[in-house]
Amino acid sequence: MSRTGSRTTGRPTLAEVSRLSGVSPITASRALRGVATVAPELVEKVLAAAASLGYIANPAARALASARSHSVVVLIPSLSNQLFIDTLEAIHEVMRPRGLEVLIGNYHYDVDEEENLIRNYLAYQPCGMLLTGFDRTDASRQLLSAGRVPCVHMMELGGDAEAVSVGFSQQQAGYAAARHLIERGRRHLGFIAAQLDPRVMQRAQGFRQALLEAGLQAPELEQLASQPSSIGLGGELFSRLMAQAPQVDGIFFCNDDLAQGAVLQALRQGIEVPQQVAMVGFNDLPASAYMVPPLTSIRTPRAAVGRAAAQALLAMLDGKRAAAQQQDLGFELVVRESS
Repeated sequence: MSRTGSRTTGRPTLAEVSRLSGVSPITASRALRGVATVAPELVEKVLAAAASLGYIANPAARALASARSHSVVVLIPSLSNQLFIDTLEAIHEVMRPRGLEVLIGNYHYDVDEEENLIRNYLAYQPCGMLLTGFDRTDASRQLLSAGRVPCVHMMELGGDAEAVSVGFSQQQAGYAAARHLIERGRRHLGFIAAQLDPRVMQRAQGFRQALLEAGLQAPELEQLASQPSSIGLGGELFSRLMAQAPQVDGIFFCNDDLAQGAVLQALRQGIEVPQQVAMVGFNDLPASAYMVPPLTSIRTPRAAVGRAAAQALLAMLDGKRAAAQQQDLGFELVVRESS
């Protein structure tokens, strides 16, 4: 078969795929994007035609033709955190049947880097964006407002009156961790945190509020580090806190990896958990249930947040209102032997 291809590139075109498979260009496009409403037998014909021609879709041309792309941008602060991996998997599960491509931007907890990503991705005319939290530069807010791209905010609740958000109360989670330790009879409570992004500090605020109400507030029992959270750092901060304040009998860690490092370091130092020090983590990462002792943690709905945020964005793209401006998916205190 003779291949004429595009006049400018010589590459196979969607029109050729359409002709070879015997379907309309719209059906061919939908089949190639994985839209679930296309009949399986037609999808098979289109994919076979595309494969035989060596056709590769041109996202830029698609965006120009429709005045917007079929891409959804997801901006997250870390790809090394299991929390966001689970969220991304759930987003893909929702977007894939609609034939939407998911573009991922990692801004490493740097709002200026996020601003650059927003500016660059808006040039591709995404049909929607999923953003993490509400902490960003004024320039980023102006770009999002001017771009008029539907946005859903994940992991936090709040923002302005028009913002659609899916998440849970970080502050209430911190409060719940403190209350659990207090109810266990602990009176010298420490707080160990890293990264110190806005969500971490919201947890800190809730933790401190519970201590204040109980008359147990002790700022000197906190260890705050700006470096990324890790198991190694958790061990270091735990050792530092215990050296400075050996009376500490309960600790809330802003992330499970910090708590996991502390459990291991306590074992090395001969500090009994929970007899001497009770520990509570955050996020309930998979390894936490297998620590010695198993780690008590705040379980966060990371996959559910991704799924609900993606569904809310799809509703907006369909011209509907999200089910709620704020979807509070809650959290769960999973009590194990460390407390």
